Amino acid sequence: MKPRYEQPGIPDGSTFTCFVRRQSAFDFAWHYHREYELTLVTGGTGTRYVGTTVERYHPGDLVLLGPDLPHTYVSEPYEGMAEAVVAQFRHDFLGPEFFTLPQFRTVDGLLSRSTRGLRFGQAQGEVRALLTRLPRLDAAAQTVALLDVLRRFATDAAATPITGPGYAPAPSTAVRDRIDAVCRHLQQTHTEPVNQAEVAALVHMPPTSFSRFFRRAMGRTLTDYVNQLRVETACSLLTATSLPVTEVAARSGYRNLSNFNRRFRELKGLRPTEYRAAHRRPGDRAAARAKNE
Repeated sequence: MKPRYEQPGIPDGSTFTCFVRRQSAFDFAWHYHREYELTLVTGGTGTRYVGTTVERYHPGDLVLLGPDLPHTYVSEPYEGMAEAVVAQFRHDFLGPEFFTLPQFRTVDGLLSRSTRGLRFGQAQGEVRALLTRLPRLDAAAQTVALLDVLRRFATDAAATPITGPGYAPAPSTAVRDRIDAVCRHLQQTHTEPVNQAEVAALVHMPPTSFSRFFRRAMGRTLTDYVNQLRVETACSLLTATSLPVTEVAARSGYRNLSNFNRRFRELKGLRPTEYRAAHRRPGDRAAARAKNE
């Protein structure tokens, strides 16, 4: 199954749209579109998938995604609504030549870098206030506010790429369809044993050819990608439940505890117990006990 092409609901006569996405839960809906997308999470926690990268998100998470970059958000059980402020816009939303003006070339550079996705960490202060206010403004005020947000981000030294340097959106439909079929399959089955020959068969390729194809397209090996999925699943279990680490490892797809601990520390820089202690928020322990009962 391939990601769905999404046609953003940009009104006729406009070049961008801004809205609040509010649902009981964000489900896996792998998709892409030709517009840039700026997303500020304002409620809920879960996992963010962008290209080949799988990461946790919390309220305040803020990212800018370039055109045709596959992505989705998947929320974990949360007491309350999953919520995000989303702005989708075209490169020419201020006119075809606007970002060629000298005073806005830094913004043009920001948009160019967003082809790999950019994370800005926890949005604070004025930027968060601007973004949360954006959907309530009239069209003219929205335009000015969106440009102001992009201008601030263009000089943000803390902005970091989301996907690795070896990743770029698939250049052809055939490549995209194969990669996306594999990613969807792995998202659903990564907690089970993964056999490369079986995955290769899904896209009608010999295992050796598939190995080269996947690494070239994704910038990492199949094993590395599966480990990333499993570790993020473990992170969710560590923060949302009080399950023993041995059970977390098993439910995440690891049959060997020492291998789990090693992979977890490689990707997170912490032991699983350290990660749990660092990321539990007040009240999480009682909620986790309730989920296990």
